[in-house]
Amino acid sequence: MPVSDRPSHPTSPPALAAFRPLVRGIACTIVPEAVSLDEKAWADFERLTDAALGDRPPALQRRLQLFLRAIDWLPLLRFGRRFHSLQPAQRARFLAGLENHVVQLIRSGFWGLRTLVLLGYYGRPEAAAAIGYHADPRGWEAQR
Repeated sequence: MPVSDRPSHPTSPPALAAFRPLVRGIACTIVPEAVSLDEKAWADFERLTDAALGDRPPALQRRLQLFLRAIDWLPLLRFGRRFHSLQPAQRARFLAGLENHVVQLIRSGFWGLRTLVLLGYYGRPEAAAAIGYHADPRGWEAQR
């Protein structure tokens, strides 16, 4: 469905606003370069992810929020600390466990979250320029 045809939910607050520190920790684990983002870059990251989630049904946004709560609290069982208190290597191990989990729903949730993080990071013009990405409306024809 094209973005313009999707129902919007303008009265909803940004889906990730209450999870800002957690999302930033997850983003810095998935894209280690995100550690060096300044507040303007984080604001761009959040604008992109909020725009992507704003087009999604409220039920999907609630499932994402529940998944984020699980990511925050489940490390307590394995490491004795919540996600935000883990060392970077522990965060990476925990997220790798979600990425490769035997339950397909958990793997899918992780990959959706990972995709959202990558959109927020690489969707910023500065990141696209840094990796040499030059989108062209002609697509592959532009390479010829």
